[in-house]
Amino acid sequence: MATIKIKQVRSRIKCPKVQKRTLDALGLRKLNRVVEHEDSPSIRGMIEVVKHLVLVEE
Repeated sequence: MATIKIKQVRSRIKCPKVQKRTLDALGLRKLNRVVEHEDSPSIRGMIEVVKHLVLVEE
């Protein structure tokens, strides 16, 4: 299966708790960090929740 790289480009300050928890679940705890995940519907759904805070490279 393909992998995707996710980079946090905007701060989590003043974000709702749901979005902060989603970033934690993706493994993004600091700004400009990059994590790599398998491309799956569940990961895509989490990215959709925080799409304004992250950048996705396929």
